[in-house]
Amino acid sequence: MYFCPGQSVTRPEPARPPVNKALELYNECGLLGVISYEAFNKCMEGYNRYKPDKHIVAICDFTKESDKKRFIVIDLDSKKIISQTYVAHGVNSGDCLATSFSNEKESLKSSLGFYRIGPVIQTATHGPSLVLDGLEKGKNDNAREREIIIHSASYVGEEFVRKYGYTGHSHGCPALPAEVMSELIPVLADGGLLYIFAQ
Repeated sequence: MYFCPGQSVTRPEPARPPVNKALELYNECGLLGVISYEAFNKCMEGYNRYKPDKHIVAICDFTKESDKKRFIVIDLDSKKIISQTYVAHGVNSGDCLATSFSNEKESLKSSLGFYRIGPVIQTATHGPSLVLDGLEKGKNDNAREREIIIHSASYVGEEFVRKYGYTGHSHGCPALPAEVMSELIPVLADGGLLYIFAQ
């Protein structure tokens, strides 16, 4: 192709690399140093797969020990952290760090993967709690049968951790501090997505 002297040549712009939407959202939510990008990215893959009714995700990061605030609730619309708190794992999943998981009844272990957070129920032992429906066959789909719920517990929270150096254990439920539970029930109930993560 020939050009006349002085004629400007328009060169095409170089192709831009695709924008990593999950990484962009991770940064916008201020999650650096709070939770790993790996955990958040996998959570967002499940969010896009299961399309929960609410744009609220809770990530339970079992790569961290129980004396850490490893339960993170994120509002994806406002792009902010709603809560960061302690959470218990199953008594047979490990001591301070959860390393063993099960979908079996009577295992007293936590189950990994994605859960739909259902309605509020009133329990005799734990008071107001949240029903969980395991969404992954063979991995956590026995949650209802095992009565795995989000509930409050006296063995979870700042005071317990300060006294004993770790969070107490549940029978497999992701148990939360009572004061946090009351705040999160209306946020998570009927459509939030829970992701329990470990490597």
